[in-house]
Amino acid sequence: MSKNNTLEKKSFIVRALDVVERAGNALPSPAVIFLILTALVMVISAICAAAGVSVTYEAIDTHNNNEIVEVTVAAVSLLTGDSIRTLVTKIVSNFTSFFALGTVFTIIIGVSVADGSGMISALLRKAANSAPKSLVTAMVVFLGIMSNIASSTGYVVLVPLGAILFMAFGRHPIAGLAAAFAGVSGGWSANLLIGTNDPMFAGMSTQAANMLDPNYTVSPVCNWFFMFASTFVITAVGTLITDKLVEPRLGKYVPEGTIDTATNDLTAAERRGLKFAGIAALVYLAVIAIAVLPPNGLLRNPETGAILSSPFMSGIIFFMMLLFLIPGIAFGVGAGTIKSDKDVVDLMTKGIAGISGFMVLIFFAAQFTNFFTYSNLGTILSVSGANFLKNIGFVGLPLIIVFILITALLNLLVAVDSAKWAIMAPIFVPMFMRLGLSPELTQVAYRIGDSCTNIIAPTMPFFVLTVAFFQKYDKKAGIGTVVSTMLPYSIAFLLGWIVLFIIWYVLGLPLGPGSPMFYPA
Repeated sequence: MSKNNTLEKKSFIVRALDVVERAGNALPSPAVIFLILTALVMVISAICAAAGVSVTYEAIDTHNNNEIVEVTVAAVSLLTGDSIRTLVTKIVSNFTSFFALGTVFTIIIGVSVADGSGMISALLRKAANSAPKSLVTAMVVFLGIMSNIASSTGYVVLVPLGAILFMAFGRHPIAGLAAAFAGVSGGWSANLLIGTNDPMFAGMSTQAANMLDPNYTVSPVCNWFFMFASTFVITAVGTLITDKLVEPRLGKYVPEGTIDTATNDLTAAERRGLKFAGIAALVYLAVIAIAVLPPNGLLRNPETGAILSSPFMSGIIFFMMLLFLIPGIAFGVGAGTIKSDKDVVDLMTKGIAGISGFMVLIFFAAQFTNFFTYSNLGTILSVSGANFLKNIGFVGLPLIIVFILITALLNLLVAVDSAKWAIMAPIFVPMFMRLGLSPELTQVAYRIGDSCTNIIAPTMPFFVLTVAFFQKYDKKAGIGTVVSTMLPYSIAFLLGWIVLFIIWYVLGLPLGPGSPMFYPA
């Protein structure tokens, strides 16, 4: 009886997700949607500006020693003469300066050579012949989570590789895309290591805490214990959702035309190519290690000797590109698939041509994002929502859970994590300190909410790239397909993370080295 009930529940969930997908796919193409949203922002901004809509809040001024300043932001009409003149001059720069653009182009240069030379296919076929099939999903989700230490590399590297790896095991490539995207984006705040976001958040939290306690300092490792444990929780949840819900719903993948079976044995040329690639990768990594690991290393911060705030971390996308490019060329030379420099350039050109659809989406997405920012509507909505939560009057655990949920919703409007925290930290860190909750706790709660809804937020810069990846394996896929596929992950991550947080809170465990859960109010 219980088995039948489980099947009925799964059937209902699948039907509900099918409705979400049909509704989403009934919408215009993503490029047209962003064009429509841009037009709506222009109209709404004019109405709000005419009504004198504004908000006043205290925020961290990152341009002036991270001081706390009072800021008043009013809605700006995009339909005035001044706004129109300003905006039309920024159309091109909106596109060329869009965050995801340079990252994608840089990484694609390296990945296209590694892929076109046959190195990635050979590596994946080797993995398919040796790795246990039962661990593939967990491996993809885990690597996605770990990739966030290298900033946004995972979006343009691991997400498409997840699809290829699943195909290597005879599984649905979109399930691989979903598992990788869930790990990279939904697990953005989890990691076994300290990433570039940790010191950034800690600095903002320290400034906010100093409003109440001038001597309080938030450490960059203040959330490390919790995020370490979160890595395993998110990996387990992501694996379960992929294997039990997402992939069964997708059904059997039937590719158009023929594809190579990724479980074929490697040829002698491919084995030789992998040896060349392995030697090249080891030499490259040794050079990087020499430049990064010594206290006076060339790529360390020349003033502080730090690694996190160093030229190495600032240029991580470039170094990741070389990690694909150099072994890719070496593989091609060894396997005979690259015979001249012209072959290398041709592979790069083909790789860039393959993301032409992404370029069209980015153009319109960039206009919407910049118009929305110029209008101040995103800031007004974020501050208003935060103030509403502040006035509710909840205390303790219920307050934190509501805070997590509100952050998750605000993330759908403003996807940049640092921008939201710069606004929210001065409001919530001192308020929660007065209620006996530490700044470290407030920060970790924010990071939970900020991560979970990344994968269903169309305003997230890499969301449109994921739509393009989906369309590679399903030409009818649209925003509805991506949202309906990723929604179970978003809900499951949110619930799983809240449960972990409740356990941590009840036990009063430290969030990181020397980072208490509570503050002596």
